[in-house]
Amino acid sequence: MTTSPTRQSIATLLAEARERTIALIAPLGDELLNRVYSELLSPLAWDLGHIANFEELWLVQTVGGRAPLHGDLGRFYDAIENPRKERGELPILRDEELRAYMAQVRERTLDVLEGVDVGPDNPDRLLREGFVYEMLIAHELQHQETMLQLLQMLDVPYRPAEADPEAFLPAPVGEGEENVRVEAGTYEIGAPGRGFAYDNERPRHAIDLAAFEIDRTPVTNAAYSAYMAATGAEPPMYWIRDGDGWARTAMGVTVPVDPARPVVHVSWDEAEAYARWAGRRLPTEFEWEAARPRLGGVGGAWEWTSSDFLAYPGFEAFPYDEYSKVFFGHTYKVLRGASWATHTHVARPSFRNWDLPQRRQIFAGIRLAKEAA
Repeated sequence: MTTSPTRQSIATLLAEARERTIALIAPLGDELLNRVYSELLSPLAWDLGHIANFEELWLVQTVGGRAPLHGDLGRFYDAIENPRKERGELPILRDEELRAYMAQVRERTLDVLEGVDVGPDNPDRLLREGFVYEMLIAHELQHQETMLQLLQMLDVPYRPAEADPEAFLPAPVGEGEENVRVEAGTYEIGAPGRGFAYDNERPRHAIDLAAFEIDRTPVTNAAYSAYMAATGAEPPMYWIRDGDGWARTAMGVTVPVDPARPVVHVSWDEAEAYARWAGRRLPTEFEWEAARPRLGGVGGAWEWTSSDFLAYPGFEAFPYDEYSKVFFGHTYKVLRGASWATHTHVARPSFRNWDLPQRRQIFAGIRLAKEAA
């Protein structure tokens, strides 16, 4: 049974998300927040301004009918119009001005929230069951994971006082050889009608699947190391040679690669090549969702599937085309599950992540499948 959010629960979730964002950047100074590390990722200052500007657009301007604080500033924070490789050159807010903007937007957001009906009977779909607020909370939590992608690239220790990488790695899963057999049948795919979900997760629909087998746990560093030794394949992103073994250099800290942890930072192309070498294949996203209740090691890394990012039958863009619709097609591949960097509030079985097949900076790994014997 889905419980509708209240204004108080929304305010609490907004506060918790912001506290996590601030904690994430607390070890960094303004110089690191403004630095461009990769054309694949925005400078952290852009992400912070985008989080606040997106909140202002939807929760202050759209819901509250109020004018923006900085005129047409929002055009510099439009993720579609401004490619990541160009965002560091934009006249965005920085340093104290940026922090003041984030605080001012949040103050106005909470003021607007006081007079909003987020009940289940509100005829406005944007407000019904607090949809737009849930969307903005999820948006900030997802940007935290994107920011963590950039933090991997730091050349100084992220938290020198702690210097403990355990919090920034997937949990060990061991060598999981056991397969899960999923019988042929009709399976319900997608998010239910109640509760928050993105438009690409709906509508929930039935799909027929042939019997298949899928690994109970994801591919480990040990298994991937054996593959590299046998084929000469490139190591995952952030791996470097350490004598006869491998080390991982990320967030300014170098640690030995733990053979029992899921392999992370591999592209779809690399995942597909590994699957072929192993005599297996990547699961479809529908197989992954059907098998999800019986899988182990979920949450260590996003898992590439063989599926293109396509609309479900009866798809309806809501509340705007640019979240999903503009990405549908055969260019992007779907990832399922969650990573160690994903907040539990946005991790759900129906969630569909997507990215280009050559991308490696995301926290992506591999799980193998095959036709059932």
